[in-house]
Amino acid sequence: MAKEVLSKDNIKRNVSVNSKEEAIRYTGGILVDNGYVESSYVDKMLEREELTSTFMGNNVAIPHGTEDAKGMVTETGLSVVTVPEGIDFGDGNIVKVLIGIAGKGDEHLEVLSKIAIVLSEEENIQTILDAESEDDIIRIFSEVN
Repeated sequence: MAKEVLSKDNIKRNVSVNSKEEAIRYTGGILVDNGYVESSYVDKMLEREELTSTFMGNNVAIPHGTEDAKGMVTETGLSVVTVPEGIDFGDGNIVKVLIGIAGKGDEHLEVLSKIAIVLSEEENIQTILDAESEDDIIRIFSEVN
């Protein structure tokens, strides 16, 4: 892997978004801007969200592309976006932490399992929201890199 899966450039703290679509576009846009995916991948993230919500509970959503979007991934990467005021992902599910995933080949499965371990601890989610720097967030996800 040439790029770090999660770098400071992939983390945006205290973001304000007005809708689930805007939140997913923002999260995917980080992956586009930093060279992990082609811009069309973001549409596949939205398509994936229509099929089934990427809301995972504990105020977390993990937007990612559809199966047929794999060809649009240049490098495996993550983006982390915190939205302290929360965004409604439907059915009253409020998301405050978005983690965009782009996995090259089958690497996304390994990355997802590592993320799931981090996010299964509710206190880690609060730590991410309270983080005072991108480095603080990178430390929490250090096992993913």
